[in-house]
Amino acid sequence: MTGKKLKFGFHDFINAQPLLLPLKEKAQQLGVTLVTGSPASLAERLRTGELDLAMIPSIEYLKHSEQYRLLPGIAVASRGPVGTVLFASRLPLPEVRSVALDVRSRTSAVLLQVLFGEVFSPNVSLESADPNPQAMLKQHDAALIIGDPAFGLRSDFPDLQVYDLSEQWFQQTGKTFVHAIVAVRNGIELNQDFQVTVQEAKTEGLSRIESIAQTESEQSEIDFETCLDYLSTKIIYDLGEEEMIGLKYFRDLCFEKGILDQKEAIQFIEM
Repeated sequence: MTGKKLKFGFHDFINAQPLLLPLKEKAQQLGVTLVTGSPASLAERLRTGELDLAMIPSIEYLKHSEQYRLLPGIAVASRGPVGTVLFASRLPLPEVRSVALDVRSRTSAVLLQVLFGEVFSPNVSLESADPNPQAMLKQHDAALIIGDPAFGLRSDFPDLQVYDLSEQWFQQTGKTFVHAIVAVRNGIELNQDFQVTVQEAKTEGLSRIESIAQTESEQSEIDFETCLDYLSTKIIYDLGEEEMIGLKYFRDLCFEKGILDQKEAIQFIEM
């Protein structure tokens, strides 16, 4: 469709399945090879040119926005509790001295700093770690857990203070939070048919939420009702007006706090 086979990166957490599964089915029509991995690894592979476009953490787009344009209409976002971006602490927040950050995440680690940076001790240590909650919390005062391992966190560690960062963001700002978006490297052209087919894939995936939830439940230790509620009510797959307001506000806060060196306009692929 685009003249050459493009490499399209997509994370493979449960929340991506309503987008990922139909995209796999349409890969030949789209003229892409789908490459899966963690959000952080996809961001790095896109930045180095190994991928042509990818679903990456929103902070990675904001840090390198001059290199990318966004694919319209598609995102992984939330508005209120999401259940899979959790900060768990063994101590009151001002007493925390070390935090283990899930190595697969970029946006959530920055969101943690935006939300709690002024609460933490100035000398708090932030260290990347493999996504093993038990090991993370054994070695550190607190841990940031994202994705599928977060589902059992509250039941496995009932004595911890657990904060849902999406819920915290919504309580503080009243805005939608955009966790990930599809960024396209400059120089990669996507015609209108490509973009229409991606939107059709999203629509098809959302129409199959129940069967996707059933499959994910069978392949994990997460019960069906939890999967269905997560995919149908917790995750937003659009990149519309409300999502853009939230994304721009996150960009502005990151700039104000010195996390971003620049505040660039958000650019989209042209239809």
